[in-house]
Amino acid sequence: MAEPRPLYSPEERRRRDQSPWTVVQGILAPVQFAVFLASTALVVRFLLTGQDEGLATASIVLKTLLLYTIMVTGSIWEKAVFGRYLFAPAFFWEDVFSMLVLALHTAYLIGLLGGMLSVTELMLLALAAYLAYLINAIQFLLKLRAARLQQARQAIPQGLIA
Repeated sequence: MAEPRPLYSPEERRRRDQSPWTVVQGILAPVQFAVFLASTALVVRFLLTGQDEGLATASIVLKTLLLYTIMVTGSIWEKAVFGRYLFAPAFFWEDVFSMLVLALHTAYLIGLLGGMLSVTELMLLALAAYLAYLINAIQFLLKLRAARLQQARQAIPQGLIA
């Protein structure tokens, strides 16, 4: 069975390791995830109790702004590493799903700013956006884990592999 194409070529790995955008992504991703967890709790609390609508709304807006930030910086990172801003073959499906995540978060902001949805509808839309975000985060984590395992296998001398 042929070994799948590595996520990074040696040159792409070098560019990834030298790019300051790798550090930026490494900082923004866990910050965004922490805000996602807190915001999810606030949204669910609001839906269950009706309390702290403003706090829940502010947390969704903050999460959305962080998403936009990580998407812009992630596109710059992808350009630095793979030579294109989006849809590099290594992250094609993750980027495709990211577009859905962006669309749902943007729909929330449009609904909020345009007064087009009730508060409950906005909160449910936020939860849909958060579910899409969670799926996308899992996609990226699985991809990066596979890349680490592949890199570790490549580091083992061929004579030692049974």
